[in-house]
Amino acid sequence: MNRHITKDIIIFDGECNLCNGVVGWLLKFAPKDLFQFVAFQSIYGHELLKEHGFPTEELDTVILIDKDGVKTHSDGFLKIVSKIPKWQRVAALLAFIPRMIRDYIYRIASRNRVKWFGKSKSCTIDFN
Repeated sequence: MNRHITKDIIIFDGECNLCNGVVGWLLKFAPKDLFQFVAFQSIYGHELLKEHGFPTEELDTVILIDKDGVKTHSDGFLKIVSKIPKWQRVAALLAFIPRMIRDYIYRIASRNRVKWFGKSKSCTIDFN
C-alpha cells in the first residue's frame, strides 16, 4: 500500500496513559494540521504496522511516518518534538545526547510505562 502522506502520522498505544498524555500534549502545542494520530489497536493502525514491517500484537515505541520515512524510539520522539516551533531548541539539544543513551532511557520508560502510569481499556483521547 503506497499512501500519499498529507500529514505526519504518529502511531501510538491508545491504551497507555503515558502515550495518551503525550498525544494530548501534542494536540495542545503542535500546529493543528501537522499530525494524524493513530492508535496501534485500530484497524488503520494495524494496516500501517503491517505495511511498515512492525508486529501488530503490541507496540513498544512511538512510530512517526513522514515524508522522510519511518522513525522510532528516541529518534521518532525527537523528530516529533522538533516539528513543534516552541520545542525545536529542546529537541535539538536532546539530539546531542548519543542515540545509544537516548534509546536506553527511552526503552526503560517504554518497558515501565504501564506500571508507572497505568492503562486504559480504550484510547482516552478525544480528537474532536
